[in-house]
Amino acid sequence: MYAEIIGTLSNWLYSYILIILLVGAGIYFTVRTKFVQFKCLKEAFKVVLEPKSDEKSISSFQALMVSTASRVGTGNIAGISTALCIGGAGAMFWMWLIALLGSASAFVESTLAQIYKRKAADGGSYGGPAYYIQAVLKKRWLGVLFAVCLIATYMGGFNMVASFNIADSFRRYDFYRPGVTPIIVGIVLAFIFGLCIFGGSKRISRITEVIVPAMGVFYLAVSLFIVVSHLNLLPGVIAAIFKGAFDIPAIFGGFAGSAVMQGIKRGLFSNEAGVGSAPNAAASAGVSHPVKQGLVQMLSVYIDTILICSATGFMLLCSGVGPTETMAGMPYVQEAVAGSLGGFGTIFITVALFLFAFTTLIGNFYYAEMGLRYICNKVPEKGILNVFRMCAVLIVCAGATMDFSVVWDTADVLMGLMALINLPVIILLGGPALHCMQDYLKQKKEGKNPVFRAKDIGLKTKTDFWN
Repeated sequence: MYAEIIGTLSNWLYSYILIILLVGAGIYFTVRTKFVQFKCLKEAFKVVLEPKSDEKSISSFQALMVSTASRVGTGNIAGISTALCIGGAGAMFWMWLIALLGSASAFVESTLAQIYKRKAADGGSYGGPAYYIQAVLKKRWLGVLFAVCLIATYMGGFNMVASFNIADSFRRYDFYRPGVTPIIVGIVLAFIFGLCIFGGSKRISRITEVIVPAMGVFYLAVSLFIVVSHLNLLPGVIAAIFKGAFDIPAIFGGFAGSAVMQGIKRGLFSNEAGVGSAPNAAASAGVSHPVKQGLVQMLSVYIDTILICSATGFMLLCSGVGPTETMAGMPYVQEAVAGSLGGFGTIFITVALFLFAFTTLIGNFYYAEMGLRYICNKVPEKGILNVFRMCAVLIVCAGATMDFSVVWDTADVLMGLMALINLPVIILLGGPALHCMQDYLKQKKEGKNPVFRAKDIGLKTKTDFWN
């Protein structure tokens, strides 16, 4: 019964409301920022390597790694496989489009998070959509609603998907037993996850800072090797992507399984642009100007979708193994990689998925903890935080044993609810972020390292920083 309801709700959300909202907001911010995601891409690379301006906060690079740890995960492997198996090669095109448009939304939401961030007791900073909703709209109830959706999505839906996909990656091995292996995987995963999260958010940023770059580079290298090994198939794959993207009869004949919906669903799941998650990491960075974190989080969308998701898509489509609905998720990935690399390929993809998914679990919990902090209106008491962390551990354990369609649909619906709150809000509050961008570009033109002061853009709302 639950599976039917959540599946119907997921299809309805992505068939109507979210497609209009995501694409509409992306186009709106692309035009209003005068194509910031293209004209400032070079600047984004420069900014990410800058040292932090405040010793009590995390650096731009660490904030990028925390947000990338959440973005780069099971969506980049099992999610792309699911999109290709259900929606066909054309899903890749729609995934790219959502990323290119969404990166402008990501820029605005993360710039807003920096403008309205709060000062922590230790001198650092924190913030996110719940905080800019309260600061400007003066509606704490809406901020609380967003925080609840954030916790349900990241600690619940997304972490169940990550846990499920790790367990699912063992199906190909001889020792796999349907009623036993997922439970064992869930227990082991929950134990390791618990060790990390009970160490607190600073340990999270240190772990992700090391694992994410190494994991991404190695994965890209293997993907490139498989594509180069089947280079003769590449022209046909590119043709199939564009042909499938505009196959009108297929799109409107079964929209729920079409390239458009699958590309948008899996693209949004993977890069989270406009959903309101990355601003929670962005607000923790110590920078001299809010736009710097806007640019950094915009870059994270490119890393996630244009780079890593594309690597997975081309690796699968160039493997010579055709996608089918019955292979959706990890089975298609493992079949495709094993066809090129043999037994090593199966082991590699299991290890890669584990690392991708594990950093996702940690990054997701970081966001959920930010949501709890907002609801409590302070750093939660130790007892509350420990109960919260235990709940997160149990969810990871349970996710490994759940059903494929239930975990994906649950995550999609919860993520959709976050986007339904955050996107209209950033459209309403986008003015300060746009003025902030103009101030940044003006200072850059004058040869300065931009430093932000709230009065320079006529900001009337009181802020903890920038005065």
